[in-house]
Formats: sequence, C-alpha cells, structure tokens
Amino acid sequence: MGISIQRFAPTPTAKFGLGLDVAVLAGSVFHATSGPLAFKVGWAAVAMLVFWSTSSVIRHYAYTAERAAWEDVLFALVCVLSVATVVGFGGALLALPSPDVAQMLLIALPLQILFRLTVFAFVRAQTRPPRALLIVGTGPLGRITGEDLGRRRAQCSYLSWPGEKVPQPLPGRYLGESSALPVVLEGEVFDEVYLCGLPHAQERSLQAAVGTCETFGVPFALPAYSVRLGRASPVASKAVADGFLHYVTGPVKPELRVVKRLLDIVASAAALWLLFPFLLLVAALVKLTSPGPVFFRQLRVGLHGKRFHMLKFRSMVANAEALKAALAAKNEQDGPVFKIKRDPRVTPLGRVLRKYSVDELPQLVNVLRGDMTLVGPRPPVPQEVAQYEPWQRRRLSVPPGLTCLWQVSGRNDVAFEDWMYLDLQYIDHWSVGQDIGLLFKTVPAVVSGRGSH
Repeated sequence: MGISIQRFAPTPTAKFGLGLDVAVLAGSVFHATSGPLAFKVGWAAVAMLVFWSTSSVIRHYAYTAERAAWEDVLFALVCVLSVATVVGFGGALLALPSPDVAQMLLIALPLQILFRLTVFAFVRAQTRPPRALLIVGTGPLGRITGEDLGRRRAQCSYLSWPGEKVPQPLPGRYLGESSALPVVLEGEVFDEVYLCGLPHAQERSLQAAVGTCETFGVPFALPAYSVRLGRASPVASKAVADGFLHYVTGPVKPELRVVKRLLDIVASAAALWLLFPFLLLVAALVKLTSPGPVFFRQLRVGLHGKRFHMLKFRSMVANAEALKAALAAKNEQDGPVFKIKRDPRVTPLGRVLRKYSVDELPQLVNVLRGDMTLVGPRPPVPQEVAQYEPWQRRRLSVPPGLTCLWQVSGRNDVAFEDWMYLDLQYIDHWSVGQDIGLLFKTVPAVVSGRGSH
C-alpha cells in the first residue's frame, strides 16, 4: 500500500489531499448510515477502499498531470459517484443497513468540490511540473527570454544560431546549433520551441527552424517585436503576454478543445461504469484461459512525444514481446508497423478479443486519465516513431485516441503511408462534429471485425 500511495500521491501535499478527501467521505458515509456502530464503521471502511481504488486508477492525485480546475472537479465527482454506486448496490444486494446515498452525496459532494476549487487549485498551481522549453538563440534575446521563462516555472534548453556566441554559463543545457533542431526534436520532448531570432539577422536559419517546427507539428513562438520594450506595452497585451506570438500547426479552437476533454471524461467514466460487469467477465476469462497477467501494459508515444503506458486486455502469450524478434521476417505490414494476420503469439481467446476490439476497452482508463482521447491517431510504440519520416511525426501533435479515420477505413487493410495521411487529414480538419461522427462509424466497423488481424 505504501508503494501505491507513493505512486499515485507522490508529494506530501497530494498525500494530505488524499487523506482529507478520504476523511470527508468516510465521515459522510458514517453520518448517512443508520443502525449499529459496526455497520457505520464497516460502510465507512468500504467507502474509503473504493474511493482510494478509483482515485488510484485515474491518478486523481498525480500532480504531475496538467489538469484544469474543472477537470479536478469532474475527477472528484467520478470518485464520489463510484462510492455511491458500490454502497448503494451493495446495500441492496446484501439487504443490510446501508448508507442513505442521497444524504451521503449532499454532504460529500459540496465539500469535495469546495476543496478542489480552493485549496487544491492553489496547490496544483504551486506544484505543477515545469514546462520543458527549447530556446533557439543564445544572444541577448535568447538569454533574456530564458531568464523570463525560468521565473515562470520553465526548464529551458538552448540551441544557437550559426555564428552566434554561446555565453557561459547558460541557465540551461546547450544542445548545439540550430541546424541540429530536427535531430533534437526527434530525440527529446518539448512543450514549445521559442525561436529567438530576427528576420534581418537570421533570415535563412529562422525560416528553416519555422519549417522544421511545422513539419514536426511542435508548437513554436516568434518574437512579436524587433526591439525589447521597457515601459511601453501593447494595447492587446493578452495576445503577446510574454513578448512572443505563439503558433500551432492544427486548428486553434481552445473552447472546443475543452468540449473534447469534457466529452472524454464523461463518456469514458460512463462507459467504464456501464461495462464494469462485462470487463470483470473478460478479465476472468483471460486469467483462466492462459497463464500470465490480465492486463498488458505497453509503452506508447503520446502528445508531442511524451510516453505513457497503454492498457489492454492481454491477448497474446505472456512472453509475446520476447518472441517478436523471431517473427520480424514475417511482418505483413509495410512501414515500421509490425502486423501478422495469423500471429502465433495470439491466444484463442485473444483472437476473439482482437477481432472485436474488446482487448482495447481498458484504454478507457487511459482516456479518463488524459493519456489518450476518444478520437485521435492511434498511439505508436517508440520503435515505430524512431523510424518515422519527419512529416509523419506531425501525427504526434494531438493526443492519441481510441479510434480515428484509420479504424473506420479498413484498419490493417490500409497501407502504412495511407494511414499516416488519414491521421494528418484528421488533424487538419478536426472538429467536435467529426469526432462524434467517427465514434458512430467505429461501432459497425468494430462489430463487423473488418480489417482486424
């Protein structure tokens, strides 16, 4: 339990938040339970266990996750409603004195939401991880920008323009000249690239750097002014709060991105709640039909190259990864992707799970956590990304998803390069309406099993 607490509530503040939330919930359940003291204590213990389990799975207290205050509120609702479901159904099934669920919610929910919007919103702002930024330019503009961003909780690395002096010491790592930008972006993850150059001084190198950022799909920023301002300030200061104009390669729709994340949280939480009995059945079948763990955790590459562990029901033998090298010559998919129609590593149950994509259902947890989204390019493994051409890396400029155009266009029957073009087409023409349409199209594609290996 100590290891679990350290993993999912890593900081002293997170542990305090977990303890406070559990105490509030246990108190509300205790107060809402009628009957002998033993029942009050028992149901409070059940509530604490369910709350802890749910918050651990969705990583509610992992302050390394970039999460808005409204997302924190929704996560609190998910945890409290999971407790309400268990104690409500549990009491009905056991025919024992149980908590009054409505009374419990009336006490617990307002307090949980109040804590999220006050204490924990402040704590998250103070303890959020620093942004990883790359500054191209080691001259006065680059150094001043780095100092300014450092005061705003950023961790900066540097590249220099050709012929530019590199002062010592720099307040960050020096990674070489700007010509190395493609190699640097392939090897490391940065939230944004600040191009601290001016057209009259670094015209060709600056244009080349912009082209590289556009090709890779990495957000970048250009100076808004050719001079540094002292007392003067722009009329529309919000647009250039740090003196830079910020650019992204996809559609700029911040309010719709909020809608997309809201849809992800609500839909994935509801699906997990509705499918829970079915998921338990599948887990039991996986465990009973072949030796090995129930879940397969695989390292995948997400937004801007950040790595995470994607969850699946295990559909192969336990040592499948070790056997992959011996089967490399039998790969039937072009490009860096490895696919075999009759893969000998797949178990009999696994063939059924894979045909109807049942093995992918645990990824609803990844969606709820924020590692993935419902609709977006499928997350690749690091070995595939290492073989991408530069233009293909732009598919990492949006969060990976459960389904996308590839899934409704034939899945494994689609050539690798066509798959990449489909993902880029999705990125360039993204809308909430398109996401909803793809979700509806995915259902018949999955039920038919078309294109699955």
